[in-house]
This record gives sequence, structure tokens and C-alpha cells, in this order.
Amino acid sequence: MVDAVVHAARFPPGLLRVDARPGHGSAPRRRGESRRERHRVSLPPAGRREILAWAFYDFANSGYTTVVLTTIYSAYFVGVIASGGNDTSPGLATLLWTLAIGASNFIVLLAGPVVGALADYRARKKRFLLVASAVCILGTALLALAGPGEVTLAMALVILSATAFSFGENLIAAFLPEIASEERAGRISGYGWGLGYFGGLLTLGLCLAWINYASGAGMSAAQYVPATLLITALIYACTAAPTFIWLRERATPRPLPPGYSWLHAGFSQVAHTLRRAGELPDLFRFLLCLTLFQAGVATVVVVAAIYAQEVFGFDSQQLIVLIMVVNLTAAAGALGFGHLQDRFGSIPTLSAALLVWVAAILAALVASEPAHLWLSGNLIGLAMGATQAGGRALIANLTPAERNAEIFGLWGFANRAAAIVGPLSYGLINHLWGDNHRLALLCTLAFFVAGLLLLLTVNERRGEAAARATG
Repeated sequence: MVDAVVHAARFPPGLLRVDARPGHGSAPRRRGESRRERHRVSLPPAGRREILAWAFYDFANSGYTTVVLTTIYSAYFVGVIASGGNDTSPGLATLLWTLAIGASNFIVLLAGPVVGALADYRARKKRFLLVASAVCILGTALLALAGPGEVTLAMALVILSATAFSFGENLIAAFLPEIASEERAGRISGYGWGLGYFGGLLTLGLCLAWINYASGAGMSAAQYVPATLLITALIYACTAAPTFIWLRERATPRPLPPGYSWLHAGFSQVAHTLRRAGELPDLFRFLLCLTLFQAGVATVVVVAAIYAQEVFGFDSQQLIVLIMVVNLTAAAGALGFGHLQDRFGSIPTLSAALLVWVAAILAALVASEPAHLWLSGNLIGLAMGATQAGGRALIANLTPAERNAEIFGLWGFANRAAAIVGPLSYGLINHLWGDNHRLALLCTLAFFVAGLLLLLTVNERRGEAAARATG
């Protein structure tokens, strides 16, 4: 139920010390040299501290997804800020929430690949990441200003903060091929997602403590929810600091083609990548597969609390406790499936995770009392950690070495397309069928089934060979 990220505080000695990652040189590849050693820069291999610094960004930004997108603010928006719309049009508040999320993702869908290509050309992923983080933190804090009935202001700030958050997700993911060897991409991606779930737990725990105190003092949701947004912004700002102190940019700038502006170069590189899609058929097939199952994941992330609140009557404290428990199972899923992915391969592992998703959604559909939702929620957590970490690692292994940020921009493109189609389909079905959340959830189940069927057509080894040849 949470799109946050996860990671353990300690790792076995030597486990996180990996090979140096690529720059963008043009030297011919020596026999036996891997594609991630081909474009080497002078920086030493990424060590434990640097990998932890990378993973800590997941820890930092997870509070945003858990508090704003998944738990407290989504339910607050539907139940307080936009609740007046439901009096005249059942399901309108949920639809407005999904429209705001859809608008944010549409912006990132259009701009994400270009920003990624620009980051590749200029080797400034870290600088772009800093800007995206600052905007998201500011937007989150400003959400505290939107009170009951101020729907337009709330939607605008959600769009601003969610857009910046998504750009940050794309950019931090683009560092993965630079700091992790192909053999360890799965587990290191899992460490990142896993540590993030613990970051979500920290943020939710502090918010729960505040809500318990405030509600005990007789405050209403309109009085205590704004403070949770300030808590979230502060934790994000403080815990992202290690990333910007210790994570290093290993890419090297590429010269701008004559007569090109940076923007023109970015669009041209993306267009070039799309024209060469035939050279990387398994990468692009998996991107389509990811779009399908991520449509389901994105829907669960932004409507989970709404579903629990509207169908089963959960209050703020119950929602937070549920999501905190789900964070633990998600952390276990990310860490456990990351190791399984490196051992058994991405396709079998992701297939198993998608089967768990199907079981979790079916359990939520047939649930008749709140206790049943706890079973579904924990299955969702286990599956979410696995699919989020596994998908990112597989993209890393299918990506040509010198186009990391660009391809991860397309990864973000796929995620953003999914985050438009999934939640909006839920919101529209729920609205058109008179606030029918179960029917809307049935549509979400279809995304996971379709994604699983397409995943079975992806050939991981062939895709990795194509990435080496193209890079």
C-alpha cells in the first residue's frame, strides 16, 4: 500500500562494495570487459558509505508517499478538503484526487525522458536531483496551508509536489547502474526500497504520535493534519542530506552537437532511443509490461487509504497503524525478493510477486470486515516491495551503459503513464457507478493479470546481451 522505499541499516562486510560504474568514454571494449566497465571514469568503485548514501534518498522521500499519497493526506483530501463535492455527486472527491495525481504524472510523462537525456549529456543528475528534492519539500510544507473547501489550492500543491517527487525518483534510480554491478543490482535496489520503507515508518510513527496527542486534546483533523505535512517535509530535508554529501556523479559530460541547444539535444536523444527500440526489444517489452502492472501499483498507492476509509470506516489512527505494518512486510519483500532476483533471475521472481498481487487484490475484493483487509494489506506490502525493487533492477540490467539517465527517464515515463491510467480508471469507474469502490478495484486487478501475461514473453538474457551490444 505504500510506494515508499526500503533498506537495512547494516550490511555484511564487503557485501556493498561493488565495481565502479560507467562514464561516457569512447574507447573500444576489450575482450571480456563488461558493458559497465567500458566507460570508466577515474572515481574509485562505490563503497558501502556511498551505496548507503544512495539508499538513504529512498529513506528520505518515502515519507512523502506514505503521508501525502497513500495514508494521511489522501484520506484527508477526500474526507475533509473536497468532501462537499460528494454531497451532490457521489465519488467526486475521489475523482478529484485521482485527477490531481494524473495531472502530475502527465507532466512527468512528457518531461521525464528529456530531463533524463539532459542529465546524461551534462552529467548533472545530482544537481537536478537537488532541485527536484527542494521543490518537493517546499510543496509538501505548503500543503499545510490548504484548508477545508480549498480544493483548487490543494490540487495545485499536490501536482507541484508530486511532480517534483517523480523527477527525483527517476534521477536517483539512474545512479543505480553506476554504483551496482549487474550481479548485485537486484539486492542493492532492494536495499534502497527496503530502507525507504523504514523511512516511511519513521515519518508515520512521528505523525501518529502527533495525531494521538492532538486528537486527545480535542483537535479536529483540519487542525492536526497540517502539522503532519510539516513533519514530513522536515524529515525529507534532513535525511536526504547524506545523498548529496557522499553520492558521486560518475558520468562524464558529452559534447553538445553543433547547432543544438540543450533542450534540442535532450529531445533528439529521446527520439533517437525510440527509433532504435528494435535494437532493445526486451527492454521496451518490459517497459510496456511495467506500465501495465505499475498501473495497478499506482492505483493501490493513491487509493488504499481512501478504500479503507470509505468501505471499512477506518479512522486516521487505524490507517496509520495499518500502513506501518504494511511497511514492514514491504521491507521484507524488497530485501528478500532482491536476493531471490539475483539468484533465480528477474522474470521468475517478478512473476511470483505479481501472483501475490493478484491474491492480495482478490482478498480485498471479497473482504467483508476490517480484519480481512489486514490480510490483504500485508500481501500488498510483500508484493509491492518485490515489484518496485525488482522492476528497477531489471531495467538497470537491460540498459546500455552510456544512456542510464535517458533510459531511466523512459522508465519514469512508463511509471507515469501507469500512474495516470490506473488511478484515473479507478476514479472514473467509482464515480460513474455511484461510489462503487469494489467495482473500481476489479479494474485494478485486470492490470496485474495483463502485466503478468506480458512479463512471461520477456527474455532477460537476450535483453542483457542486446544492451551490451548497443552500449
